[in-house]
Parts: sequence; structure tokens; C-alpha cells
Amino acid sequence: MCFLGFGSYFCYDNPAALQTQVQGDMKVNTAQFMSLYAWYSWPNVVLCFFGGFLIDRVFGIRLGTIIFGTFVCVGQVIFALGALFNAFWLMDAGRFVFGIGGESLAVAQNTYAVSWFKGKELNLVFGLQLSMARIGSTVNMNIMGWVYSRVQDLLGSTGHTTLGLTLMIGGVTCIFSLICALILAYLDKRAEKLLCKKQGKTGEVIKLTDVKDFSLSLWLIFIICVCYYAAVFPFIGLGKVFFIEKFKFSPQEASAINSIVYIISAPMSPVFGFLVDKLGKNIIWVLCAVLTTLASHIMLAFTFWNPWIAMCMLGVAYSLLACALWPMVAFVVPEHQLGTAYGFMQSIQNLGLAIISIAAGTILDSRGYLFLEVFFSACICLSLIAVVMLYFVNRLTGGDLNWSAKKREKLQKLAAAEAEEQEKLRRQNEDDLAKLRPKDHISLRNRYLSRLGAQLPANYYSHLSTLAHRSVLK
Repeated sequence: MCFLGFGSYFCYDNPAALQTQVQGDMKVNTAQFMSLYAWYSWPNVVLCFFGGFLIDRVFGIRLGTIIFGTFVCVGQVIFALGALFNAFWLMDAGRFVFGIGGESLAVAQNTYAVSWFKGKELNLVFGLQLSMARIGSTVNMNIMGWVYSRVQDLLGSTGHTTLGLTLMIGGVTCIFSLICALILAYLDKRAEKLLCKKQGKTGEVIKLTDVKDFSLSLWLIFIICVCYYAAVFPFIGLGKVFFIEKFKFSPQEASAINSIVYIISAPMSPVFGFLVDKLGKNIIWVLCAVLTTLASHIMLAFTFWNPWIAMCMLGVAYSLLACALWPMVAFVVPEHQLGTAYGFMQSIQNLGLAIISIAAGTILDSRGYLFLEVFFSACICLSLIAVVMLYFVNRLTGGDLNWSAKKREKLQKLAAAEAEEQEKLRRQNEDDLAKLRPKDHISLRNRYLSRLGAQLPANYYSHLSTLAHRSVLK
């Protein structure tokens, strides 16, 4: 289950690991290079709404996972063929197909986890899945440059053929993940027979009409999400060359520092998740994460201090924000609207990433890295403004986003006790009404005859004994 998404996360950042090679061999500028990330995001602006529906209602979890895993494999092969044939438009098409499978495969992976581990080790499993995803990204950042060098030595020259073969080798991880999907489908089918276990479902209910009921707090959470991630993922996509040009790092050192965000995220995400669960105060944690990220971008933009400090800060902040921000949606949205809210959040996140990726590439081509870092800092400032607004909106509306975990647990217990008391009163009222309900003419006739001493049918006594039994149970 953990290796199910390893291939897609490994290949997602192939362009970042090979930025200089892609731009040099395919003869494209930075804006065109960043379109590789934009084309991944475009299909997920729509598919985030329908991925869960396809898994639940159309394909089922087993077939759906295999289909989405196949899309990832085919997309990576098309991406590699585009480089082999020196056709950059074909590389864009490959990333589009890859995107169709990538995000939906993550939904399928989470569905499998809930199906197998709900009520047991679910938080641990989610933590392991996230850690494995980050390990895939880290291995890609640090190994793909080396693979390109080995293929170059084998062919004796650089060029689009070397790049295509390198990307094809990277696609082996996608085939590995597809094999994991097939094995997982077999195990799930076997469990269905042996344990009478049903296929897992996402449980998502998507209703676009729910959008009109979204609160101001939820829209502010959306703004925080889009503005924050727009300053993280596109930066990592362009980070390797940034560290080579500004800090004079070697390609190996640049790859290592560019992957530190993912390396820190792997062990820290479960730790921060546990911490936020125990302490609460989600808005304060998000505020700390945004301020830390802003500080790291300012350090990278305006100083020549050791960039390892700023990147480690960014890694910690990135892990903390994910653990504190995403659960807040469940606090401001009714349960029946959760699927729509999370789908909408992922949709506008992908829309923001697609637009910002192209904008970042254009700024870098025309103005350079200093302006690019100022642009990313401005995105974080917008996120900071949204966090401050969320704090005051939550305070004025009496929301629970910034409650401590103890207060939230106490109020949840009181609410549960109140709901239980109301249920008891409802049942009592139903019983009282049943006693007052007028009897039918047969019951009245039998009661009258019994008082006169007349002989009644045998089934009447069995009916009385049933009533007596029910009264004993009450």
C-alpha cells in the first residue's frame, strides 16, 4: 500500500531533478520548462471532484487503482518518448496523462488504507504512506542526475536521446507501483472471500451546489492553501539551478539541498500530526508555519547565509502547515459537505499551482532569481494576511478553529451527552403517544367480550403474551 504511490511521487519531480538537462537538451526556456508542472495540474482542476466518484460508483477500488496506475505508467512513457523524439509538445502531453492518474491514485491509496485499517492503525498507516511518498521524491532528486551521467557515458554524448532514456529508466518505478496495485487487488479480492470484507469506498459525496453554503472561514482556508503551496512546489521545481547559480553549489549538492524539504517532511509529518492532535490551536500552528516560510524565503532572497538553514526551516514549516491546515476544513464544514470542500480545495490548489508555475518561469526568464524570490515572498504574505483574517473571523463568530484539544474534547462530550438526552426524550415521547393512540374496533370488541366473560379466540391470548413480553423488556 505504501509503495502504491512511490512511482508517481518519484516521477512527479523528474523535471526538477533534471532541470538543466531538460532545458539544455530540449532547448526550451524556463517558462516552457515549468509548463511540465502546469500540464500535470490542469486535469486535476476537474478530476479532484470526480476521482472519488469514479472509485466508488464506476470502477471500484481494485480496478480503479489499476487503471490510475496504468495512466501514470503510460504518461511517464509518453513523457520519455517526447524527449527521445525531440518533441517537447509530446512531453507536455505525457505530463497531462500522468496527471490524470497521479492525484486519483493518491485518493485510491487513501481509500485502501481506510478499508483495511480503519479503527486500528489508520493514523500510523497515513503517516507511513506520506513518508514513503516523500522518500520517493527525495530519491528522485538525488539519483536522476547520476542516472543521466551514466547514460551519457554509455552513449558517449549528451542530447535528447540521453534525456529520453534517463526518463524511461525512471519510469521503472511506475511499473513497480503498478505491480503493487495488482498484488493489492489480489489481496483485497482474497480478503473479500475469506473475511466477507466489502470493497473500500471513499465515502465522498460531491455536490457543487454546496459551494454557495461555504463560510468565510472556509474561503480563507482555501486562500491560505493556494498562496502557501504556490510558494513551495514551484520553488522546489526551480530550486536546483537556483542553488547552483547563486550559491555556487555542485549539481549533487544542489540536488541534496533541494530535496531537504521532503527529507524533513518524511519523519516530521507524523510527529507534528500527533502534536497538533494533542494541543489543538490550529490557527496558531498555521501562523507559525507561514511566518517561518516567509523568513526562509527572505533569507534565500536577500542574504548569502548558508542556505541549508533556510531550507531546513522551510521543511519544518511545510510539514507543520500540512498537519494543521487540512484538518481545519472538518471543523468549519458539516460532515455531508466534506467531500465537496476537500475536492474544491484540491481543485483550486491545482489551478493555483498551474498558473503560478507558468508565472514563475516567465518571471525567472525576464527578471531573474531575486524577483522570483520576491514574488514567492509576496505569495506567502497573502497567505499571512489570510491567516490573520481567519483568526479574527473565527474569534468574532465564536468558531472552534483555535480551541485547545482539551476544550474541544470536553465540548464534544457535552454535545454527545446532550444529543443522547434528546434521543431519550424523543423515544419517551413516542412511547407516550403510542399509549394515547386510539385502539382499532377489533381490540375494543375483544376487550368488551373479555369483560363479559365470553370465550375469545386462542390467537388473542398469544397476542396478549407478546404484549406482556414487550412490557417485561421495557
